[in-house]
Amino acid sequence: MTRRVLRSPTGLAGAVVVALLVLGALVSLVWTPFDPTLVDPASTWLPPLSGGHLLGTDGSGRDLASQLLAGARVTAFTAATATVVAAVVGVGLAVLAAVPRHGGEVVAHLIDVLVALPTLLLAMVLAAVYGGSVWTAVVAIGIGTGVNVARVARAEMTSVLGTDYVLAAEVAGAGTGRIVRRHVLPNVAPVLVVQLSLVLALAVLAEAALSYLGFGTPPPTPSWGRMLQDLQQYVTVHPLVVVWPGCAIAVVVLGFTLLGDALRDAIDPRMRLPGQAAPAVEVLP
Repeated sequence: MTRRVLRSPTGLAGAVVVALLVLGALVSLVWTPFDPTLVDPASTWLPPLSGGHLLGTDGSGRDLASQLLAGARVTAFTAATATVVAAVVGVGLAVLAAVPRHGGEVVAHLIDVLVALPTLLLAMVLAAVYGGSVWTAVVAIGIGTGVNVARVARAEMTSVLGTDYVLAAEVAGAGTGRIVRRHVLPNVAPVLVVQLSLVLALAVLAEAALSYLGFGTPPPTPSWGRMLQDLQQYVTVHPLVVVWPGCAIAVVVLGFTLLGDALRDAIDPRMRLPGQAAPAVEVLP
């Protein structure tokens, strides 16, 4: 599957963007051109390539390139952790809604209710109770996107549970846990992979929005969303400084979206080109 993804132009472009994000996040752990939180009144509003500042500085004299690198670390961590939370919430709710003979419909209706709850509203409620932080954003994004994963996964699980081999396993005395582990989860895994790859893109956008609104990463930790909040009032005077964090958010979201589309095309046999052999979909016995 990895080879098919990288052979696709969209998949290759998405993989390159994601690799650059991860590389920037890792590099920022050990090195940045300047201290991203250092305030230097003598170096305010420097243009790009001035005084050793690759992208220039902001109104406090902080290096924009260093802030972008440090912000990549926050973005990568939040996206990855929120996706893990979304996977746990989504799979857990989907199993509870699809597998039990009784009570599953109640969980299914609960999923429909939670889908209507906006992620930003949930983050505001959590921030009001626990304060704005990276973990507030992670929990809000994970739950908000996880219920959407659950809705899709439940439909796939219900389809798998109706197959003959699952009914044969039940007749043979297989327990619910064994059926879920050996038959349900492996067969819905491709769908979950695609859904969670798209969750990564939504998590990046949601983290930037929450930080912009003040419910995400608290200062002085650099964040792309808070960079936009801090710099927006100077957009008419120094428009270039807003371009860097805005482009970073847009490119990373686009990269995850392209990678998710490529994964979908590689996994779904119906998306193969005419005359091209479709990969066999293995149904576990």
